[in-house]
Amino acid sequence: MANFMIRFLLCNVFISGIVGILLIAKWVFRNNLSSRMQYNLWLLLLGLLAVPFIPFRLISFPQIFSWLSSVRNSSASHADVGANNVMDTGLSGTTNWMNDFALSVNKDTPSVTGYILLGIWIVGMLAMMILVIKSSLRLRIIKRSALPLQNPEVRRLYNKCLNEMKITRNIPVYSTAFLKSPIIVGFLKPCIYLPIHLISDYHESDMRYMLLHELQHYRHKDAIANYLMNFAGVLYWFNPFVWFALREMRNDREVACDTSVLKMLEEDDYENYGNTLINFIEKVSISPFPFAASLSGNMKQIKRRIINIASYEKPTFYKKLKGMTAFILTTVLIMGLTPFISTYAADESHYQWKSSSENISYVDFSKYFGKYEGSFVLYDLGNDAWSIHDIEHATLRVAPDSTYKIYDALFGLEEGVITPEDSFIAWNGESYPFEAWNADQTLQSAMTSSVNWYFQTVDEQLGASDVYSYVQEIGYGNENMSGDFSSYWMESSLEISPIEQVELLTKLQNNSFGFAPENINAVKDAICLSASDAGTFYGKTGTGRVNGQDINGWFVGFVETEDNTYFFATNIGADRDATGGNATEITMSILSDMNIWVSQK
Repeated sequence: MANFMIRFLLCNVFISGIVGILLIAKWVFRNNLSSRMQYNLWLLLLGLLAVPFIPFRLISFPQIFSWLSSVRNSSASHADVGANNVMDTGLSGTTNWMNDFALSVNKDTPSVTGYILLGIWIVGMLAMMILVIKSSLRLRIIKRSALPLQNPEVRRLYNKCLNEMKITRNIPVYSTAFLKSPIIVGFLKPCIYLPIHLISDYHESDMRYMLLHELQHYRHKDAIANYLMNFAGVLYWFNPFVWFALREMRNDREVACDTSVLKMLEEDDYENYGNTLINFIEKVSISPFPFAASLSGNMKQIKRRIINIASYEKPTFYKKLKGMTAFILTTVLIMGLTPFISTYAADESHYQWKSSSENISYVDFSKYFGKYEGSFVLYDLGNDAWSIHDIEHATLRVAPDSTYKIYDALFGLEEGVITPEDSFIAWNGESYPFEAWNADQTLQSAMTSSVNWYFQTVDEQLGASDVYSYVQEIGYGNENMSGDFSSYWMESSLEISPIEQVELLTKLQNNSFGFAPENINAVKDAICLSASDAGTFYGKTGTGRVNGQDINGWFVGFVETEDNTYFFATNIGADRDATGGNATEITMSILSDMNIWVSQK
């Protein structure tokens, strides 16, 4: 929840921008958009304000079609992939291919800042709710003290207005001495409340205009908008742009109701309707009640309404067409910005995958994973085909741990810190918990024994700036190196998803990075696990150990055959025993059953 608060605040930056875009669009199209359309644009904003709280990520149509296809063809996908490219390595097992060494790191609790912001947000909402409840109680007192309308003239006029607007529902009317402006309250049981002073000073045309105005609120279901606006005000109490938007929405609502009334009147009555507002400026005031719609408003709003009334002309068909076009264009623009205000989209812990391949199979390999949560991703280069177990985890970014060393080595080679011919780095004499680490290293030995200090030394000679430039250049995961420079890839800031691992391995194999071919080959040689006439197997494990427990296991790599290449990434997670070795065992079982790699038992 603390992380949600950080993302929610980030989304509010985009929401504020959308409010600005709406205001600009309203100004640009002010001569084309009707007053009702301008108000409806704010209703669109109300819907967008709910987007940050949607607890799931929308699935794209290609993914839906691919998933449906995979359901239909799931039985075939287990046997067809790589059936003609079986590799028999002659190895008795997989666990001794390379050492899966990992150091434990102490992971901090979630950001204290996030919890502080969350607490402030909740306190603010509680304060706003108290204000809303207080106003609601005041309104309830007024409703209890109100009496059914007794004045026969006003009642007769009211019934005439109902008939004029073709409203068949019985909407009760009450009189009260505690209001200065007429209001309509309630959605399921709407009621109109008239101030006694307006009834005492009864003037038929003025009363008719006011009743028509309130009934327009009922016709357009403004009570629902009232509830939503107040709810949005509680949730976004800290955002001044949202508060400004809500105020403008209320203003536009009154202007829209005025226009709806004008449509019912003859042209000669427009001036009289405007005079009604002017004559009652001193008697009406802003409604203090959160769930009521009224005729009232401040001086600026009244002035705007008077100008709207004075300039009103019944719309022609051409003007309606222009208005509808402007409304649709603005709506499409705003809806296109929706992903930017999703806290899920703002959550960089998920990779927003957009595959160019149309051949994606979502397979169920749960039986291989047992107690572990995780995913398996396979890319068949020759057929441009993906097989994915658990798309949610396949796009989930987690720490790469030692699998990152593939690319760290490549950076060092590119900068000449090490070379394919001379990758020797002397041991500094510091004692490490693994015997294999307490010796001089080459790239081959450091990769095989996953020697942290070797790659930390490479990073130190490269410098943080150069490493970060390379991380950005190849697009490694979330590209976040804000963690400690000696451990940013060990359960720290740098994170990557299994799908991204496969995509990077594909680029490595094809040298899409544009690096020196000899450096690419040096890295491939360092992660080569087996080679035979049938093909070559490359791979690298990674284990994330936090507070003494193995919670994150990786095995990534690719299989080269004579006529095809298969790229894979397996990630597992658990409270304990989630190691690179266990991820390797899972991977080999899947590859064997898919006839991509078969090892002798």
